[in-house]
Amino acid sequence: MNALVRSPDAISSRLRPDSGFFADLPDETPLDMPAQAFHAPPLLRRAFEGSPAALRLGGMIALTAAMTGVAIVPVYRVLAADTLGPLDYVILVLVSMLFAWTAFSFLSALAGFFIGFTSLACGLGLDSDDPLPNLNSRTAVLLPVYNESPRAIFARLQAICESVASTGAGAHFDFFVLSDSTDTAIRAAEYGQFLRLKWRLTVPARLYYRHRSQNTARKAGNIADWVKRFGGAYAHMVVLDADSLMEGDTLVRLAAAMERERDVGLIQTAPVIVNRHTLFARAEQFASRMYGPMLARGVAWWSGSEGNYWGHNAIIRVEAFAQQAGLPELGGRKPFGGHIMSHDFVEAALLRRAGWRVCMAPQLGGSYEESPPTLAALLARDRRWCQGNLQHVQVMGARGLHWISRFHLVRGVSSYLAAPLWLSLLASAAMLPLRPEWGQRAGAPLDPDTVSSLDVAAVGGVFALSLGFLIAPKILAYLEMLGSGEHERYGGASRAALNLAVETALSALVAPLIMLSHTRSLVEVIAGRDSGWAAQARDASGSDLRQAVRLHAADTILGVTLIFVTLLAAPHDLMWMAPVVLGLTLAIPLTMALASSRVARLARELGLLLVPEEQRPPQIVARANALSGGWPPT
Repeated sequence: MNALVRSPDAISSRLRPDSGFFADLPDETPLDMPAQAFHAPPLLRRAFEGSPAALRLGGMIALTAAMTGVAIVPVYRVLAADTLGPLDYVILVLVSMLFAWTAFSFLSALAGFFIGFTSLACGLGLDSDDPLPNLNSRTAVLLPVYNESPRAIFARLQAICESVASTGAGAHFDFFVLSDSTDTAIRAAEYGQFLRLKWRLTVPARLYYRHRSQNTARKAGNIADWVKRFGGAYAHMVVLDADSLMEGDTLVRLAAAMERERDVGLIQTAPVIVNRHTLFARAEQFASRMYGPMLARGVAWWSGSEGNYWGHNAIIRVEAFAQQAGLPELGGRKPFGGHIMSHDFVEAALLRRAGWRVCMAPQLGGSYEESPPTLAALLARDRRWCQGNLQHVQVMGARGLHWISRFHLVRGVSSYLAAPLWLSLLASAAMLPLRPEWGQRAGAPLDPDTVSSLDVAAVGGVFALSLGFLIAPKILAYLEMLGSGEHERYGGASRAALNLAVETALSALVAPLIMLSHTRSLVEVIAGRDSGWAAQARDASGSDLRQAVRLHAADTILGVTLIFVTLLAAPHDLMWMAPVVLGLTLAIPLTMALASSRVARLARELGLLLVPEEQRPPQIVARANALSGGWPPT
């Protein structure tokens, strides 16, 4: 065991029970963290100069509105060929909202494409090619865990400790495992792995383990508990997830940026997804790796110093967080009331409200995470996120929030409202031919002076343009990959193009299943059903027929019904509905194939959805995989 771990000056090993376990903890340095009031402005507020983000985002919103206004004209003209009824107005509103959503997302991606890698995240000057800076402050690396695999957790933690030590700045970082695990066997395994890691490490590192007996307020409460007990000893904290990895070089640069920029409260990195092996997760990994950096740069450009927080792989100024980001309980009963589940967006908004800059650093590498291995795992996670984001409705009106912070909250809620809106539009469009007056006005044929074939074609163009807005970012990211010369790391330009097509096809097939699941989640939350807080599935795979039938029997029935109804009522519409009805009808075999271990092995052997991190794994990823038993899993 290394000297720092043995030294009583470096670590106070107080053999006292903490929920039944002896815990190694430093001396407490309490920090007050008052709950903030949403009905009143913050008591302490820093002077803050405006950033250009307001002008950028304002211009994008204005351009989105103009594009939407032009697009809605032909839709209105076609619907107004008859007397406008309630259904027509519903369709106009739905088309306007959904077109605006896709248009804004496209503009954001376009901004990221043109900015390229020259963008400076909030002017922080974070550049991986610059010499590694020296540090003067102390930073705590926090790893909250909840009923996760202890072996994998401590393998990743060891890799991070070794990477930090290799920079020569290890003395400036302490590492805390903050356990909220409720399973007795997992808690025992966590502490056993913690002790093994302390003895196994061959580099200096200060490691601490704390278990909470009551996991009040979940992850947000876990972090707040640490801040109140130990936060006074640290200038910054890096918050991780159980599946996070961050290179030591990245951690040192983030801490140095916080030392230089005294008005920055939070810097969010853009994690890259790694270690995914099911076909479903490989598609997510490919999309994140190819499109993610460009999309993140776009968001960083228009949000500027009013950025967002994703809850992990970010560095935070501890004093600012303690003073301004204490979360109150929301009024009312669950699921809308109670502890704030999606805490990250709210904490970022509160920091910015108090005058602290909240920045994103998409150009800084060395930040990694994993993603749900199966569609079932993704939908389970999204169910919890849906409830958490809908709670933000109570936060949007908080006094003193910057309007861009409110915009982030609105976008978070809208991401779950989009699904029922699309479903409502499909249902409304399907009902149009059933109206007695459709295609007639007072029993007469359509007046060509009122609606022309050009108008009808323009309506088709609007929907084609909406589809183009969804596909264009993928093409832009592919072109950027070619321009950067990175295509060889994707297996070559041709293989990358093939994999882009595969990912797009899989996304199109899965999209209607996600749409229906999000709609069900929204209905359940509004009806008062709490999602709870189950441990996330990290590495589960395999095709479970019973689970697939339980999850997607209704989707399959709906898909078959849509095919028959469309064939009877409007067979010419079946072609453009094909992705929807195919995804629904084939839901059960599709989700089983996406989760199948056999299909996963075949996909890896064929290089399907290959990403650069598989060709040449980053050192920290390879080290964590070796420590946890090797990769890919067998």
